[in-house]
Amino acid sequence: MKRILFASACLLTLNAAAQSDDKLTLSGSIQSDILVPQSDEKIGATKDDDLLTNTYVDLQLQHRLFEAGARLEYLEHPLPGFERDFKGWGVPHFYLKGMMGQRKEGGHVAELTLGTFYEQFGSGFILRTYEERALGIDNSLLGGRLLLKPATGVTLKALGGRQRRYWDWNKGHVAGADAELNIDEWVPAMQQSGTRLMVGASWVNKHEDEEYLETPPVRRPTYTGYSYTTYSIAQPEYVNAWDVRAQLNTGNLSLLAEYAQKGYDPAQANGYIYRRGSAAMLSASYSQKGLSLLLQAKRSEDMSFKSRRSMLGISSAVNHLPAFTQDQTYALAALYPYATQLADGEWAYQAELGYNFKRKTALGGKYGMNVKLNYSYVRAIDRQFEGGADVASLTKSNMALAGTKGYTSSFFKWGDQTYYQDLDITLSRRLSKQLRLNLMYMNQRYNKTVVEGEGGMIHSDIFVADAKYQFSPKTTLRVEAQYLSTEQDEGDWLYGLAELSLVPHWMFTVSDMWNCGETDTHYYQALVTFNTGAHRLQAGYGRTRAGYNCSGGVCRWIPAQKGFTLSYNYNF
Repeated sequence: MKRILFASACLLTLNAAAQSDDKLTLSGSIQSDILVPQSDEKIGATKDDDLLTNTYVDLQLQHRLFEAGARLEYLEHPLPGFERDFKGWGVPHFYLKGMMGQRKEGGHVAELTLGTFYEQFGSGFILRTYEERALGIDNSLLGGRLLLKPATGVTLKALGGRQRRYWDWNKGHVAGADAELNIDEWVPAMQQSGTRLMVGASWVNKHEDEEYLETPPVRRPTYTGYSYTTYSIAQPEYVNAWDVRAQLNTGNLSLLAEYAQKGYDPAQANGYIYRRGSAAMLSASYSQKGLSLLLQAKRSEDMSFKSRRSMLGISSAVNHLPAFTQDQTYALAALYPYATQLADGEWAYQAELGYNFKRKTALGGKYGMNVKLNYSYVRAIDRQFEGGADVASLTKSNMALAGTKGYTSSFFKWGDQTYYQDLDITLSRRLSKQLRLNLMYMNQRYNKTVVEGEGGMIHSDIFVADAKYQFSPKTTLRVEAQYLSTEQDEGDWLYGLAELSLVPHWMFTVSDMWNCGETDTHYYQALVTFNTGAHRLQAGYGRTRAGYNCSGGVCRWIPAQKGFTLSYNYNF
C-alpha cells in the first residue's frame, strides 16, 4: 500500500509538471561489477557459482518544483564479501522531493522528501545514513524528511522513518531534528572581515517496540557458586541522543568543537550494560600559501547506536564516528586498516603538516617540493570495571556485566592499550618536465586483537616509491614499488605496479603483491580499462587477498577471490 501511494504521488507530480512550461531532466547511472570465480586452495578462494555480480541502476528525474529518483539493485548472486542477506533484487531506494521558494543566498525555502533518503547531522556522531557500495552499506531511512530555511542563516531539519537492513526495514523507528544558525549572516562586520560562525544542535530518538526487543537471558552464579540464577534485562523502548557543535572560520584558521551524548542503550555491542554514551571532538586547521596544518582530538565511549540493538558489525548503524587515521591509497599502507571502536570507546588523535618548498631553492630544487607529515594515535579509554573485573570480562558472549553500569571512566585518563599508531612522511617532487616522483615512509602499530579479535600487536615499516613519466600529452607511465617489513603476522610483503595510460581511451595495469615473509604467495592482477564518453569498461584477471576493506573507520571483511572480472559504468 505504501508503494502504491508513493507511485500515485509521483504520477500526480509528473502530471502537474507536464502542464507547466518547465523542462524535465532525466539523469542516472549504471554500475555492474562481475566476477567469474575460480577455486584456488593456495589463497583459500572458493567457487560457489559460475558468475557473481552486483549491479545498480540509478534514475533521477529533475524539475524546478520537484525531484524523483529510484535505484534498481540486482544482487541475486552477490560478489564475495556480501552476506547471504544481500542476496536478492528489487528497488529498495525510491523517493519524491518537493521544493518551494528560492532564497537569495541559494537553496530553497522548503524541501519535503518522501520515500527513502540519506541524512547527516553535524559530523555524524548521532546520525549518518549513507550508501557505500564497496562496503555493502546502505542504511537509508524510509519515511519523510523536511528541510526549512525560514530566515537568512537558519536551516532546520526534521525527519522520521525506518532504517533499511538489506532487503527489509527494521521494526524500530528513528526520528530526529537538527538546527544550524550561521551567525555571520546576521552581522555585517563579520561578513566584511571574512569571519564565519556556525552553531548547531541535533536530537535523535530510536524507538523499538517491546515485542521486537531481543534480549538473551543472563545466567550468573549465586553467592554460593554452585548454582545459577537466570535474569532478564529490562530494555528501554526509547533511546535519545543529542549533539551540539560550533564552527569558526576566520582568515586562514578553522576551528570545530562538537559534543554528543546518547542515553542508556543496553545492546549486543556493549554486552547489555547501562551506561550513557558520549563523543567529544576538537579540530583545528590552518592554511596559507605553501603551508597547511591540521590538529584533531576525539574521545568516545559506548557510542554504538543501532536501530536494531541486537545487531553487531556495521548493520543497522544509525551513527558514524570518523577514525582520525589517514585514508591510505597505497596497497601495503592499507594492508592493516583501523576500524573505529564504537562500543569500547577510544581516544584518537591526528596531526598533519604540509609544506611546499619553493622553486629554485636549496631544498625545493628547480620545480619545488611538497612534504607532508602525518601522525595518528588511537588509545583505549580508562575503564574500571565493576567488581574489579578485567577487560576480558566485558565480552559480548558471556555478558558478564549485563544489567549493570559496566564500568567507571575518568575522562582524560588513557587505558592501558594502544589500538593503532602510524607516522608517515611523503615527499613529492618533479625531477623534470616529464618525471614526477613520490616517496613515502610509514611506521605503523596495529593492534590486530582489538580490531580483528586476535593476532596481537603488529609493528611494520612501509616504504613506497611512486614515479610518473609523461612521454607525450597522451601517453603516461606510472610505476610503484612498495615494501612492508614486519616480524609479526605473515611477515614481509613486496608490491609492484605498472600503469600505462593512453589518453583518452585506454589504460593497462599489471600488479603483484607478494607475501615474501611466510606464505610465499603472489596476488597478481592484470587490468585493461577503456573509456569513451560516459562509458567506462574494465576487464581483468587475478587474485585478491582476504582482508578488510575500510573507508572512514568502517570496515568489512572480504574473503580471498580469484577469477575474471568485468566492470561497467555509465553516466547519463
